[in-house]
Amino acid sequence: MNWYEKLNQYFPIEEMKSKEHMETLLKEKSSIYHKDEGKYHVLMYAEFDQFIFIDYLYVSGEARGQGLGHQLLEKLKQKEKPIILEVEPINYKDSDTEKRLRFYKREGFEHASKIGYERRSLATNEVNTMEILYWSPGHENEEAIFEGMKKAYKLIHTYKDIDFYGESYEPVEEVLSFDQKHETGDLLKDI
Repeated sequence: MNWYEKLNQYFPIEEMKSKEHMETLLKEKSSIYHKDEGKYHVLMYAEFDQFIFIDYLYVSGEARGQGLGHQLLEKLKQKEKPIILEVEPINYKDSDTEKRLRFYKREGFEHASKIGYERRSLATNEVNTMEILYWSPGHENEEAIFEGMKKAYKLIHTYKDIDFYGESYEPVEEVLSFDQKHETGDLLKDI
């Protein structure tokens, strides 16, 4: 099974980019968009000057619980930049969502409670809510994380979207929001 098939079997259709989109990012944005692939994992990420955005992190069921996910994140953490990623909110009918959040909490990630993220899937036409998690060696505030997420959305998610999907994703202003007044709560606290 190739790297794209692994991702496509694991991630919901509404979260997946097309293979052509990802291959184009790897080719045309090779200075920032990277693939780290092994027998039991696929890590797709964008490295910017100020932060890293994890697009996809997949560890096969055979290798889970053996520290591979931890090793992959440690490699990124050694770059000493904030790391930002998107996850599905907890779905109690899908235990993987809770396990995923528990894993990221153990790895020191925090929930960006002031950042709202709702995007319409071009594959299903449904609106999906996602949570933003981040790890920050310099304890960056959520405004910095928000700015990073906006940059990742514009440069990665919507890159040549019309070419690949025949239509555009919504503009970043309609997808991401920042709530100045939101009380800091932690989605990961109870996990």
